[in-house]
Amino acid sequence: MRLARLIAAFLAALLLGGASEPVLVPEVSQREVQIKYGFTGAELLLFGAIVYPGGTPPARDSDIVVILKGPPQSIILREKQQIAGIWLNAASSEFRSAPAYYAVASSRPIDRIVDKRTAAIYEFGLANLQLSPAGTIDPAEQRRFLSGLVDLNRREGLYKQQEGSVEILEGVLYQARLSIPASVPTGIYTAETFLVRDGQVLAAAVREIEVRKFGFELFVATVAEYQPFAYGVCAVLISLALGWLGGVVFRKI
Repeated sequence: MRLARLIAAFLAALLLGGASEPVLVPEVSQREVQIKYGFTGAELLLFGAIVYPGGTPPARDSDIVVILKGPPQSIILREKQQIAGIWLNAASSEFRSAPAYYAVASSRPIDRIVDKRTAAIYEFGLANLQLSPAGTIDPAEQRRFLSGLVDLNRREGLYKQQEGSVEILEGVLYQARLSIPASVPTGIYTAETFLVRDGQVLAAAVREIEVRKFGFELFVATVAEYQPFAYGVCAVLISLALGWLGGVVFRKI
């Protein structure tokens, strides 16, 4: 189904013709990721085609950069410091639009594809994430908190940078694989694809992916959000029942 949709879009782009700039025809292996019981993560295939004017690829090689990012969220970062042998919260900073998930894949190292200014404009790479601080913050302090956020989410598998992982076939077809962990939050994700040549972004396209809970996980999440008292009572009763059952089993052993 996805391949058929890609072919149809590719043919439609060819029929338009007359374009002076190349056109991207992107697709993803699945537009919806369902989080069910036992969900251990998923791997997404982002692929597509590049339609050049006249149907002929240029003599110079082009590059592809793919960015998959999750829903923006407000986050408060706190920096811990050791005082008198005790770790305490020290400085903190609040950001209004930090992506819950961010992954970038490129056909070559980003610093060999574009300059620093272009990379910052399009947020190519973890070092170029643009966070919106809730208040006034010193640029050096903002960079320190950004580095801490990236390091934390990288260790949890929520932020990643895969340079050289995009394959381009015959200068026309491309594909990249990006994995999302089991802890990925629900919401609408965007898969952005950029075509770059000679340091300039020539074309861009976006596809949306929805990550949502399904089945029993959806039921539990809905009860926890809309009926927190009932959810808390059930959680306590289940804990008591499991504790009693465990005591019975150990006594028989």
